[in-house]
Amino acid sequence: MADNVTSLFRSTAAHSPSMAALTRESDGAGPVDFCIPCNPYFPTPAMFEEMAARLRDIITYYPSSADTITAELCGLLQLPPQCVAMGNGSTELITWIDHLLVRESLAVPVPTFGRWTDQPMETGKRVDMFPLQESGGFALDLAQYAEFIRARGTRVAVICNPNNPDGGFLHKHAVVQFMDAMADLDLVVVDESFLEFADAENEPSVVQEAMLRPNVIVLRSLGKNFGLHGIRFGYLVANPALAGRVRSMLPKWNLNSFAEHVVFMLKEHGAEYAQSLHQVRRDRMDMSGQLSALPGLTVYPSQGNFLFVRLPVGAEGTVVRDRMLTEHRILVRECGNKIGSSSRFLRLVVRPQVDVRRLVTGLEQVLYGTARRGAAVPGPATGTGYSSGTAAVDRLVSQTNGAGVPMPPPASAGVPAGAPAVPQQPVPQPLPQPLPQPLAPAAATVPAAPVAPAAPMGPMGPVAAMPVPMPAAAAVVPPVAAPVAAPVPGVAPAPLPQPTWPTPPGVPARGGLTAAQVRGTDGLSAAPAPGRPGPQGWPYAAGMGRAG
Repeated sequence: MADNVTSLFRSTAAHSPSMAALTRESDGAGPVDFCIPCNPYFPTPAMFEEMAARLRDIITYYPSSADTITAELCGLLQLPPQCVAMGNGSTELITWIDHLLVRESLAVPVPTFGRWTDQPMETGKRVDMFPLQESGGFALDLAQYAEFIRARGTRVAVICNPNNPDGGFLHKHAVVQFMDAMADLDLVVVDESFLEFADAENEPSVVQEAMLRPNVIVLRSLGKNFGLHGIRFGYLVANPALAGRVRSMLPKWNLNSFAEHVVFMLKEHGAEYAQSLHQVRRDRMDMSGQLSALPGLTVYPSQGNFLFVRLPVGAEGTVVRDRMLTEHRILVRECGNKIGSSSRFLRLVVRPQVDVRRLVTGLEQVLYGTARRGAAVPGPATGTGYSSGTAAVDRLVSQTNGAGVPMPPPASAGVPAGAPAVPQQPVPQPLPQPLPQPLAPAAATVPAAPVAPAAPMGPMGPVAAMPVPMPAAAAVVPPVAAPVAAPVPGVAPAPLPQPTWPTPPGVPARGGLTAAQVRGTDGLSAAPAPGRPGPQGWPYAAGMGRAG
């Protein structure tokens, strides 16, 4: 494998070669997988034995219709079937959401799951990317995100909770407030693909709230939670009109016989599933502690079944990835091709402790040249808090300070103590504009003035809306020349600040980056082609297990 590892990664359209490809290159034995975020404790060995015994029938005969399989899943999760659409993996559902419901523009924080940026770009939509700052631990500030959406005029908003790759988590009450503040958008998508692994609160899912709102879709995964990526199944929850629109476009047999067999097995294995989630959460805490002890390695807080880590200064992710695979037979996810990240970051899947010890030993040898803890490494960097791995993005951020306008030179440059200061030119403030009215009767109103965070809403009660900043005005105000200080004999005059213009068309506000800026195009042409245990221990409300 050592001779072919680089070509394996370069020849795939995905971020990493498939396990099947890696197994073929290594004489039938694949590596330890810290790349694909999969539940390692489910299905149980007994469940795999049962599927193996039924293998001939499963692969010989057609499955039942998607309606039959969906009805069985909804019975387990206590969801109305008319509010659910099942797909052949979340990617199929994202594709149909884009084709049917995204008309012109979509906003998404980055880094995040790549299909939320790539899919709408492939169909010629404008993608407004809101960069999560490394200096802030990649946390998403929903108020700033709402302000960005208003300033850009974006029509669809996406949130991933927990976010992939960093595992950042948003509390339920904040997500519900954001949903109601965005009630006038065409669509709000809350991707909860990894929420089963969260333990920050007992009932974090917003599926019940989504069914009551006219423009909200919640996306859920089954393959990740059940440890069965190869089966390719997931589902979305929305009001009947939205769910029905997506469901009507799906092929009659878009779900395979393996998916049907697993869904009909689940009612007998709810207790084992809940225990598997509990074990993953414990492993996440243990794995985070072991990795945090490595010198120079930064581990970000996560509520997913993976950890986002920053390598020590001087370590390059592709080199670490290749050496871990060839020297230690460990597959890791290097994040240099993920918009909003760079090759200095890895995403490491939570695995059992025996595998984590092997991972830590391999990282020690690759990063420090020794298996001994405490080897000397360079100290942390002190530069910009944002690194995207994409040259165009880094250049825009460094040149505009993330605000879409040129950065003025430092005010103290060339000015000795006591010299008169040069006044800074104020940025013209846009006039506030009234918010558009909601498309349908909204569950809450949008206040014009900031309000304190409200308590979570019950399924049928009102929700206090979060404050939403007013959209930016479209008028362009010319710059005003700054006054010039009188010259001082023998002292070089301080450089004048550059004139400050309002954010021009095509440049996002407050640090946002459009898909066109990332890809180097003009942005006009299309790019190339709630949860309490139920019967048999099964969790209710979209399969959400209780924290433990």
